[in-house]
Parts: sequence; C-alpha cells; structure tokens
Amino acid sequence: MTAAMDELLDILDLEQLEHNLYRGRSPKVDWQRVFGGQTIAQALVAAQRTVEPERHVHSLHGYFMRPGDTKLPIVYEVDRIRDGGSFTTRRVVAIQHGQAIFSLEASFQQDEIGLEHQMPMPRDVPAPDTLLSQRELLGKFGEAVPEGIRRYWDRDRPIEMKPVMLKHYTSREKLDPQQNIWIRTTGPVPENRAIQAAVLAYLSDMTLLDTSTFAHGRAIFDRDIQAASLDHAMWFHRSHSLDDWILYNQDSPSTQGSRGFTRGSLFARDGTLIASVAQEGLIRLKR
Repeated sequence: MTAAMDELLDILDLEQLEHNLYRGRSPKVDWQRVFGGQTIAQALVAAQRTVEPERHVHSLHGYFMRPGDTKLPIVYEVDRIRDGGSFTTRRVVAIQHGQAIFSLEASFQQDEIGLEHQMPMPRDVPAPDTLLSQRELLGKFGEAVPEGIRRYWDRDRPIEMKPVMLKHYTSREKLDPQQNIWIRTTGPVPENRAIQAAVLAYLSDMTLLDTSTFAHGRAIFDRDIQAASLDHAMWFHRSHSLDDWILYNQDSPSTQGSRGFTRGSLFARDGTLIASVAQEGLIRLKR
C-alpha cells in the first residue's frame, strides 16, 4: 500500500455531521483545485451511506459548477429522493464557501438475474506488463514529454497508468481521438462493493477529457487551454476486483463550442466490461 493509496481510502471515509450531512477533505497536495474524480467519489460515498447495503449503485450523473478549494473541507448534503420497491435514488450537493460546487444523482438496485451481454474488449491491445510506466516513460523520453504532462506523471498518486499509444505525449501530431490506457490502483482495494465503486468512480475521471484534444495535436496541460470537467456520467455494469490492471478504452466523437465530449469503457484484464463512462468538458482556447 502506497501512502497516496492509503490517503485515498482515508479521504473516502467521510465524517458524518448530521442526518444526511457528511464532510470530506482533500489530500494534502499542492493542487490548484480539487480533482473532479475525488468529488464524484466522495459524493457517491455520501449517497451510499444512506442506502440499504444490499442495493448497489448502477448509475450516476454529476455536474461540476465551481472549482473546489483543496484547503477547505467539502460538505455533502444528501437528498433521499426515493426508496422504491426495486430502486433507490439519491441526490447529493457538494458545498464549499456556502455555494454548490458539484451535484450528483445516483441510482441503486439490488442484484437481479436477467438478460445479459456485453461488447468485447478491444483486440490486439498490448498487455500492461509489456508497457512502460509513467516514471519509466519520463526516464526514456525526458524533455520530449511536455512540461505539464511531466509534472503530472511525476506526482505520487494512488493511480498508476500505462498509455498504449505514446505519440500524444511525445509530439504535436494530430491523431485519431481515441486511446487505450491500462490503469490500476497503487495498492489493494478492500473487498467491499461500495468502496470499489467509489474508487472506480475516482479513477474514471482520469485522462478522459484529454482524449478530446487528440484530433487537434493539443493537450489539456497546454498553457493556452483552459480545461475543466463539466459533467460526468457513469454506469456500473458488473462487480469486479480492482486489484489488477483495467483497460480504459476511450474515444471522443465531438469537440465544439469550447467543449469536448468523450466516452469510455472500463474492462478487466479478463475482458469483463466493468463500467461505461461519458463526460463533457471545457476545452477553451485562452485569448
């Protein structure tokens, strides 16, 4: 267990302030704003705390409204919208400085048996064991990696990633707006479906928005780009252990109006489709 992974699990253990009211904190790192995946995951945890344990999240939809302040706690207020015979619905508002910074709606369901199929995992993707880690990529390519990406890769984080395609990170070549990235936690995740779902939500916000810049030979770390997540949707298909590498398959069908739209599928190494993701983000050229 790395220190960063230990801290991630710690910040997901929210403090209960009152009925339907929870408080979370940010890790002690020098970030300009709260990482969106953290807010999604903490809001999901707050919702889970008000749901019967035999019901599990199957979808969530969130909107980012203001950047979060890493130096202050975040208060999560849960609205118990509905407790139905089959589904439970919750709305969560994340609050800082007396203002909403993020809102989330999540739906929960008890496991049921029914029709089942899934799209297959992409073929011919190199195995993660054959790819370089981000630290190894820095050592190999050095100054060829843009400064913003170098700083991001060099941080101690609870998530490790191995990109399959390196051209985006070492050149300004215009590329098809799609990518495959192997991703995993840097330590074990407890065998608890609620915690696993929260960690999966956390990592689902990584690299997704950047894919929408591929077609333009740009990156979200460019100094003349203002980038931020606007919304985030996620569907949890199958429970699966997070102890091994997960393939994050992404594509960006459209960028327009200073917004980039990206879709993602999260596959276990054995090909199981764990979850699907969709996100639109701000991709604004600074003048």
